Amino acid sequence: QVQLVESGGGLVQPGGSLRLSCAASGFTFSRYVVAWFRQAPGKEREFVAAVDRSGGRTEYKASVKGRFTISSDNGKNTVYLQMNSLKPEDTAVYYCAADRRWTFSSTTSRLISSYDYWGQGTQVTVSS
Repeated sequence: QVQLVESGGGLVQPGGSLRLSCAASGFTFSRYVVAWFRQAPGKEREFVAAVDRSGGRTEYKASVKGRFTISSDNGKNTVYLQMNSLKPEDTAVYYCAADRRWTFSSTTSRLISSYDYWGQGTQVTVSS
């Protein structure tokens, strides 16, 4: 059974850090594009970051570039999202997504419709 499980969310003060994890079971991440999306209350789900596991290329939403880092651990079949200098506007449910049907590109990696596999999400709240 193919499954993605996110963890690492929580409550953090502005300026703080969190590291989210996305663990895959039932398949190997090695040839997949893996992405993080987020959805704030009352808003559309939006792209945050993506990594091409086969080539190592990454893409980021402009507002998180320089603060967030997406990375992967091949041995643990896990992808991470390190989030630093968090802001209240980063508050959202963060979702992990994966797919391998297409060649990595900046445009395709940012589309919700590009991904077949999704996790259940983990809540991140940035508040003082």
